[in-house]
Amino acid sequence: MFGEGIIQGLVETARNFFGSYVDKDRLVTVQYPEERHQLPEATRQFPFLLYDGADPEAGLRCVSCQICEKECPPQCIHIEKSKDKKPDFVGKLQFYPAVFNIDVSTCMSCQICVEVCPFDAIRMDNQFELSTSNRFAGLLYTKPELAKSNEYYRKIHPTEAAECDERRAKEAEEAKAKAAAAAAASAAKAAQAAATSPAGAANGASGNGTASTPVEQPAGKKPVTQ
Repeated sequence: MFGEGIIQGLVETARNFFGSYVDKDRLVTVQYPEERHQLPEATRQFPFLLYDGADPEAGLRCVSCQICEKECPPQCIHIEKSKDKKPDFVGKLQFYPAVFNIDVSTCMSCQICVEVCPFDAIRMDNQFELSTSNRFAGLLYTKPELAKSNEYYRKIHPTEAAECDERRAKEAEEAKAKAAAAAAASAAKAAQAAATSPAGAANGASGNGTASTPVEQPAGKKPVTQ
C-alpha cells in the first residue's frame, strides 16, 4: 500500500513521543538540581591536591617539584617552593609548596599535570558546579581550596585510588626494607673496622685466653712471669 511506511514511521514517532512522558526509563531529563545523574568514574573537571591523614598541611603529598607547573599547556599553575623541608610518606625530607595556585578560568582539564606528577599528589576532580560572580579571584584556587583528602579521592575515583594506594604501600615497604639493609650493612662495616683497628688488635691479643705462669728462678731471686 502506498504510504504505509510513512504511516508506520509516524506511529513509531508518536509512540516514542508520548512514551517519553510516562516511561521512567525513557525520560530524557532529570529534575535538576533535586535529581542528579550518577557521574561516571572517569569524569574529570579541574585538578586538586591530595593529602594523607587529617591535616591538609602536614599530609600534603606535593613536594614542590614544579613539574606540573612546567608541563601545563595553558600555564595556569603557579607554585612557590618552601624554604624548609618536611618528611614525606616514606620519611624522606622534602620541600613542600608554600604557595600552590590554579587558575581554573584557563585550565583546559587536559590532565597532563596528573600524568607527569611522580608523587601522586595531584588528581582530577569531578565537581562541575563552579560558577561564580567574580571572574578573577573566584576562579583562582589556592592551596587550602585545592587540598582534599585521600578518602575523598577514594570516593570519586575508587578504582584509580585503590591502584594508587597499593602502589604507594609497595613503595613504602621497599623503601623500609632498603633502609634496614643499609643500616645492617653500616653496622657490619663499623664492627669490622673496630676489629681491624690497632686498639682492637691489642685487645684481641690481651684477651687470647693464655694464662701467665711463673718461671722457676734461682734461690734469692723473685719469680718472673711470662
